[in-house]
Amino acid sequence: MSQLRVTKSGLVVSAVICIFIFLYLRNPTPAEPEEEPVHSEVVECGFYPDELCSALFEGKGAAPQIAKFCKTPHKSEIHAHLHTPGNCSRISRGLHFITRPLSTEEGDFSLAYIITIHKELAMFVQLLRAIYVPQNVYCIHVDEKAPKKYKTAVQTLVNCFENVFISSKREKMAYAGLTRLQADINCMKDLVHSKFQWNYVINLCGQDFPIKTNREIIHYIRSKWNDKNITPGAIQPPHINNRFKDKPPHNLTIYFGSALTRKFVEFILTDIRAKDMLQWSKDIRSPEQHYWVTLNQLKDAPGATLDAGWEGNVRAIKWKSEEGNVHDGCKGRYVQDICVYGPGDLPWLIQSSSLFAYKFEPSTDPLVVTCLERRHRLQVLRQAEVPIEPHWHFHQQSHFNMRLNH
Repeated sequence: MSQLRVTKSGLVVSAVICIFIFLYLRNPTPAEPEEEPVHSEVVECGFYPDELCSALFEGKGAAPQIAKFCKTPHKSEIHAHLHTPGNCSRISRGLHFITRPLSTEEGDFSLAYIITIHKELAMFVQLLRAIYVPQNVYCIHVDEKAPKKYKTAVQTLVNCFENVFISSKREKMAYAGLTRLQADINCMKDLVHSKFQWNYVINLCGQDFPIKTNREIIHYIRSKWNDKNITPGAIQPPHINNRFKDKPPHNLTIYFGSALTRKFVEFILTDIRAKDMLQWSKDIRSPEQHYWVTLNQLKDAPGATLDAGWEGNVRAIKWKSEEGNVHDGCKGRYVQDICVYGPGDLPWLIQSSSLFAYKFEPSTDPLVVTCLERRHRLQVLRQAEVPIEPHWHFHQQSHFNMRLNH
């Protein structure tokens, strides 16, 4: 009988140990993440996400369908870093920020970025770390209406980088209103008065993502647009006139389209025509779409590009009205006649000659940005002319099985 009791107690102890081991393996103690975890989907989805991303980029027919069942966003890693107190070294290393110029050429040519955000914290981090290098400077405009927790997380990240700051004046953002344009101008004032030297400013929003590396962006600017503003556009079509309450000031012709030279930014912050144009823009829809490109037609504006066409497009956008002509249709969904990209749009995106692409919604389809980001980082590191730091990699081993030189 005592032997039976011993056997029973032994079984209980064994069961408790097994349960403990199971819970431990299921919920391991958090450690400083040097690389992203391998997810449980690795069995069904191959080496996730690289193999699936490769198939999507190559346009393999079944890949978009498989992608529907293999969506594992990496939000948890990003949120854990920004919502948990820790030192900046841990944040920059754990979030894989590049911390040195990758070539002499890049180190000698600084860009300024304006990023306007109001949601999708993880997407903002993915965007910032994709375009971040220490020789550039970044002004972040956070919507004044954003939740306090969101603002705190952004501030936590910004505090870790000397060349990243939040704009001194915040706007309450309104869709298609003047506030987006005003947010850009607020940041431009801060950038002009900052201690940082920069050659061009590029304005982005939280739903943009780069499809060219920093080195490729610099090559493009220097080879085709040196000292010129990149504000592609065309004279407005007749049906657009219903956007305008009154005629534009100073007989300006409205154009649509931006990478701007520093001298041009300094010019528009003081020129009376620019100020009057800003005042006039209060009564029209989405003024940021044409404000810069219209002022870029002024003959005396620094870096002006007169009679600019669509050449030099900074962003790749799938407009619904251009389906069948410029692009093969939206594989995600249209919102306000603009494509929110799905996995099936990835082949088109990497073939684009544009510097950035718009529009992404990771909350709807996180795999699209994940694939672009991982491919982009591999390209960045392959172009580097300095020793690679281990934490710059997302994975120590990449399972991309495709060419990256599109």
